[in-house]
Amino acid sequence: MSEMLEALQALAAEKGISVDTLMAALADALESAYKRMPGAHEYAWVTIDPANFDIRVYAQEIDEDGEPYGPELDVTPNDFGRIAAQTARQVMTQRIREAERELRYEEYAGREGDIVTGTVQQGDSRYTLLSLGPVEALLPQAEQVPHERPEPNTRLKAYIVEVRRTSKGPQIVVSRTHPGLVLELFKLEVPEIADGVVEIKACAREPGHRTKIAVWSNDNNVDPVGACVGARGARVRQVVNELRGEKIDIVPFSDDPFEFVAKALSPAKVKEVRIDEASGVAEVIVPDYQLSLAIGKEGQNARLSARLTGWRVDIKSETQLSEEEAYSQQDWAEGEWVVDAETGEQVWQPAEGGPALSAEDWEAQAAESPGEGKEGEPAEASGDEQKPDGESPGPEVEAEAALDADSADEGATPADSGEPEPAAETKGDEG
Repeated sequence: MSEMLEALQALAAEKGISVDTLMAALADALESAYKRMPGAHEYAWVTIDPANFDIRVYAQEIDEDGEPYGPELDVTPNDFGRIAAQTARQVMTQRIREAERELRYEEYAGREGDIVTGTVQQGDSRYTLLSLGPVEALLPQAEQVPHERPEPNTRLKAYIVEVRRTSKGPQIVVSRTHPGLVLELFKLEVPEIADGVVEIKACAREPGHRTKIAVWSNDNNVDPVGACVGARGARVRQVVNELRGEKIDIVPFSDDPFEFVAKALSPAKVKEVRIDEASGVAEVIVPDYQLSLAIGKEGQNARLSARLTGWRVDIKSETQLSEEEAYSQQDWAEGEWVVDAETGEQVWQPAEGGPALSAEDWEAQAAESPGEGKEGEPAEASGDEQKPDGESPGPEVEAEAALDADSADEGATPADSGEPEPAAETKGDEG
């Protein structure tokens, strides 16, 4: 029996399973084998002495209610060793496999959020299999970077998303698109992040294209951006190579939302940031030549900045801002053009209420009071206009005629006016 115990210990060491687990599995297998024998007791159990590997079967009688009673009886068959060897083999094999699957599941169950390195085995349109040694990881199509097709037998790093327990063992689901992959890769390349001196506060990623991360330093003597970039970009280059050329922007984190939004739009230069906390919108003003750079290709830079900061980013150039301000300062008629449901024509609905005006009535009213300037139309300038024949001159012409008459009266002589001329006074000797 000592040989059996040595074999059991060797098997336990080979499979990575404890001896007690194998002993319990063997006892269950022997119990099943005994109950299949003719004349076996219904209530029986098997004990194994770990010192000398002595195997014994004990049993008790049961009453009408199925409860055991009476003394424990030693009912070990004489040829139980041969029967045990024949019957317990299959049960032992099954239990060993179950124990191995449980050990593998426990090994990876607590590793969700870590990265693993695997070898690409095979792949199709649905998923790709990665070999992690004793187990395989599943890389679904939804978790793969677009247009990234790893070749077989190449090594690949992936982020553990979920570990599932199945009848065939643990099923490990990994991802290449999760933002956590970028964070874990920086932990491997940047010792300051692993030590907690530098923290990655936020991360926004569009897999395969661009990633933005915001970093913060707990030590004033350590530059967080420089620590992540490394000497001549050596550290960030390793991460970019692992992500197959994906661009990475590293910006400093700030508690001031104005400064954080401005830094998040890097490499664009920001002139001013206006934040509306009620609506959660950050209005960013940039020079005209920086507008396209701030928005990015297909709006990529603006989208990533919004995800990184948590604000809705509205980017405007200086010209756009000045035009909007000039537009808002103009006086407009209060109301709107709406479509009449009955006639299907557009009518003007004043904001203060009242009946709607048709286009003809609106034009007529605008002509009667040109100074009001409805709907932003300027009033017609008055001036010297040619009046049609037969029309009386306007008030301006009459005023000019009166001024001409006054000036003519001032320059006329008394003779012309018909009044007697006063006698000239002469001074001389009286007498």
